[in-house]
Amino acid sequence: MNEEELHPLLVFTGSANRPLAERIVESIGIPLGAATITSFPDGETFVKIDENIRGRDVFIVQPTCPPTNHNIMELLIMIDAARRASAARVTAVIPFYGYARQDRKDRPRVAITAKLVANLLVAAGVNRVLTVDLHAQQIQGFFDIPVDHLYAAPVLYRYLATKGLSNLVVVSPDVGGIKLASGYSQMLDAGLALVVKRRVDAEHTEAQFVVGEVSERDVLIVDDLTETAGTVTSAARILKEMGARRIFAGISHAVLNPLGIKRLKDSCLEELIITNTVPVPSVEGVNVTVLDVAPLLGEAIKRIHTGQSVSSLFRVDGKTILL
Repeated sequence: MNEEELHPLLVFTGSANRPLAERIVESIGIPLGAATITSFPDGETFVKIDENIRGRDVFIVQPTCPPTNHNIMELLIMIDAARRASAARVTAVIPFYGYARQDRKDRPRVAITAKLVANLLVAAGVNRVLTVDLHAQQIQGFFDIPVDHLYAAPVLYRYLATKGLSNLVVVSPDVGGIKLASGYSQMLDAGLALVVKRRVDAEHTEAQFVVGEVSERDVLIVDDLTETAGTVTSAARILKEMGARRIFAGISHAVLNPLGIKRLKDSCLEELIITNTVPVPSVEGVNVTVLDVAPLLGEAIKRIHTGQSVSSLFRVDGKTILL
């Protein structure tokens, strides 16, 4: 039996988060596909697939995190290269889907960029998308191809089960995240609260009041994404003022910039729990726990490849996760 018969599944990676891709193929038990990715002096990206992929089931791992535009373009070029090399199917594994916050016209004369990115992926030739914790679940409907939307919640749940948290309350740091927080509260058999905020500008938010009881209770703030950390740190501040005991934050995608890191250092968070969907930032002075989603993505890739259901990945300890 030749190598192609042994390994009809191939996983390639762009440059956005190679360590995650290496952990994914390790969990599957196959080598990482060979590809050359370089840039011309003018910044143009060059991609060459360095092995035969004709008739193979190809998965390309590339979160579209900063530098967002570069990583999206690199992903599109890799998809095109795979399609032109006669891959049987190309699946884009996008652990973090950039531009997801631009999912609607919330003011006049603006683009719906999340839909534009979906159009670009399909035009490049992708057959399927695998992603984690979309900022807005309706983005799945922007695609006319299958989208497998995974949750980081099972990974976070298993970690929190080891923490021995007592009298826990799950908190949404804003109104838009209440459904996510409600799902976590049911999964953890915890209370539910909401911080109502006011956005000052793109980098600043102001927590105004709390709906729910948090006094003398452990608190878990949950969100899908943080960049400037303004929402989570201002929520933590008002929760502490309301008498919360210990404050944790569980966030799927930590796309932190220098301002966000500074805010976290000055915050009252006891622990920041994140995943490795994007490259893990160095945050000295903050208690950061990084959870690995590679086994989750690896199992999903295997099931997609073999035509099995991925719905059991939404169950943990007999509970179905509905976020």
